[in-house]
Amino acid sequence: MGNIDLKGRDFLKLLDYTPEEIEYLVDLAADLKFMKKKGVLVDKLRGKNIALIFEKTSTRTRCSFEVAAHDLGMGTTYLDPKSSQIGKKESIADTARVLCGMFDGIEYRGFGQEIVEELAHYATVPVWNGLTNEFHPTQMIADLLTIKEELGRIKDVRVVYLGDARYNMANSWMVTCAKMGMHLTLCSNKAYFPDEKLTATCREIAAKTGGSITLTDDPVEGTKNQDVVYTDVWVSMGEPDEAWAERIRDLSPYQVNKAVMERAGKDAIFMHCLPAFHDLKTEIGKEKGEQFGFTELEVTDEVFESSQSVVFKEAENRMHTIKAIMAATMGAF
Repeated sequence: MGNIDLKGRDFLKLLDYTPEEIEYLVDLAADLKFMKKKGVLVDKLRGKNIALIFEKTSTRTRCSFEVAAHDLGMGTTYLDPKSSQIGKKESIADTARVLCGMFDGIEYRGFGQEIVEELAHYATVPVWNGLTNEFHPTQMIADLLTIKEELGRIKDVRVVYLGDARYNMANSWMVTCAKMGMHLTLCSNKAYFPDEKLTATCREIAAKTGGSITLTDDPVEGTKNQDVVYTDVWVSMGEPDEAWAERIRDLSPYQVNKAVMERAGKDAIFMHCLPAFHDLKTEIGKEKGEQFGFTELEVTDEVFESSQSVVFKEAENRMHTIKAIMAATMGAF
């Protein structure tokens, strides 16, 4: 995998990483996954401990970090929204300096990107972004591994992202496709298009790698002949009813359904970072479905459960790729 050395590096956003470094992490994750399946121990970080700061709760990210850390021989301390004083009774700068005196790495999942950036500025150990409002870089390494496993390549892969294109997942896809020479179509209502400055930055990068970034509000043209069809929830937890009503109205034309997958092509794969409102088998799904009159939102159950859907392989790959990120930045490999 060449002479890539990421020891001591933070992992905050993929804009900070070269295409070669991103590919190295994907390949390392594939190797670690292979070893995990073969029962080969990789506990090269015994005696190390990491802090997991979760201002936003999570299933996949928390489990991925905890299992990955355990496999590498490390201990974990989970700080949930109620047990962390970060930014409340203690400044971010002070929190960073306290924690890096006790831990060998810090994960942060929460709100503004500026918080994880400030943590990293003051910490003397690697800091990893588990999700902010602006970026979700660990998800992207998992998605690239999944795409490489399914399609056999990364460069020149065509990805269409449908739905709200203003936040972390669409931003992260723009950066990833620009860096890796992939072709991204963001398909959404024009009111939900991404930040113009970030879009311009990504297009500049894409011009050098052979990638491209296309924005369209046409769900028919935007979904034709794609390799990957991707979506995310339209409404985040805790948002008011007005947001639900508005997003359902504005984004319904961008639902991933059978027609979308047929336009993409029979070899296209469906991906979703999860959780998904593909049915009403959750408390929130049932409540909001009855309130707003839907049975499925950003993706139909038919697509979610289809043979083209790789969402659960993608979810598993969160763990393998987070393991690679921690191992590489802590100098285990």
